[in-house]
Amino acid sequence: MRTPRRLIAGLFVLPLLSGCFASSGADASADSRSGDGARLRVALPFAPTENYSPYGQDAMLLSRLGVAEGLTKLDANGTAVPALAESWSSENGGRSWVFTLRDARFQDGGTVTARAVAAALTAAGKADPAPSALSGVKLTAAAQDDKRVRVSTAEADPVLPLRLSNPSLAVFAPKAYDKKGTVNVVGTATGPFELTRIDGDTAATLNRFDDYWGGRAQASGITARFISDGTARANALRTGEADIAESLPVAQVASLDKDEIHEVDTARNTSLYLNTKSGAFTDAGLRAAAREAIGTSVIAKGAYEGYAVPAQGLFGPALPWAAGKRVEPAGRARATGPDGERITIAAYSDRPELPEVAQILQQQLQKAGFEVKLEVRTYARLEGDMMAGKFDAVVYGRNMTLDTGDPVTVLASDYTCDGSNNLSFLCDGNVDKLVAAAQAESGTAERQDAALKAEAAILGTDAVIPLVHLKLVAGIATSVQGALPDPYERTLIGTGTRR
Repeated sequence: MRTPRRLIAGLFVLPLLSGCFASSGADASADSRSGDGARLRVALPFAPTENYSPYGQDAMLLSRLGVAEGLTKLDANGTAVPALAESWSSENGGRSWVFTLRDARFQDGGTVTARAVAAALTAAGKADPAPSALSGVKLTAAAQDDKRVRVSTAEADPVLPLRLSNPSLAVFAPKAYDKKGTVNVVGTATGPFELTRIDGDTAATLNRFDDYWGGRAQASGITARFISDGTARANALRTGEADIAESLPVAQVASLDKDEIHEVDTARNTSLYLNTKSGAFTDAGLRAAAREAIGTSVIAKGAYEGYAVPAQGLFGPALPWAAGKRVEPAGRARATGPDGERITIAAYSDRPELPEVAQILQQQLQKAGFEVKLEVRTYARLEGDMMAGKFDAVVYGRNMTLDTGDPVTVLASDYTCDGSNNLSFLCDGNVDKLVAAAQAESGTAERQDAALKAEAAILGTDAVIPLVHLKLVAGIATSVQGALPDPYERTLIGTGTRR
């Protein structure tokens, strides 16, 4: 059984200082309001942790800030639609797909060619660890001519266009790649904004890329600051230091102008992942006892103050296809008395509601007979021990469609024996069988139905206890128009975003 791959890496608290969004040097030229478009000031919760590598979680930053893009992207319904590719078709029973490229340029001035795209996808396929979107998939890419690239997989992959929408599979100019496998994303992407300056893991400066294929952005650039403290992000919006503050703590919402608060149902859950590999929760009876002890409505109302709903399973209301189709979990073990069993629950403080969720869980589980210790740290200080399985349980937030938009992909990465993101260390033959069956389905409806059968098997193991489905709460100044918060957490700023 594999150890989970590296997830979101180190996060830290950056105190909000007066003037923290002031620009300096050459990149400040478009900072004032003008016909050229004012710069946008954005406060983000998660700092880059892998030097903006596109192969990990930093890829989501590059996507949300409008820097990088791939062949496809997701629309509001979770369907793959054109991005750098304007069309595509499958061949060889779904083992090959041919993507026809639109006319586009890299930010270094080069033309986006099939050869460049093939090289970029080949580099992503060789990355170690592999991007989560490629979990269990071996792909090859080759230019068919200047405008067409053929992407092939060993087995038929009916969701390849969805898979290629993942920001980790963004396309960069040939000069971005080196022989060591690293990617220099500064000035080499294709999006409407060009990353021009990196100030460590505290800030970044982006300027408009005027040759973007999708049209000239209305904002002249972006000044991004990474502020892990939620109260500081809210203060930045409140005092006019920021135009957009992402992922606001619900406790701060009441202190802001209601016209600045934007809610979006997301595919993100907060769940309790139980360690099935070592410790108390290797016992299925104790896992069942934990599930029976937990009241999710208390968590939704208490920790999230109504900005979440009690979990119905792994797939929540942002994914309407799951409504009415859910399969009841079967084969659950009978709960056994904890009798003072000692457990440690870990949570990270970078998402401010999670420590409160952990406290509620502590109270509920202690009432059921567990002896509960909490371990609350920043993610940077928690990650290593969490990945090593040193806790009995972890409170963790997960977007169920973040990897590809395909519900089956996240089940494979999070809950199978060889899953690259398996926080519960689950290895169950029936789960693996049902996930494999879902992966083999090519029709959208059939694939969704199969995913729900696999979901039922996963929940039947009690390896994960879904707690709540979350709403995204973003703070957007009333002077800003065209911001793009979305359920898939991939977009935030686009060509039409302005102030």
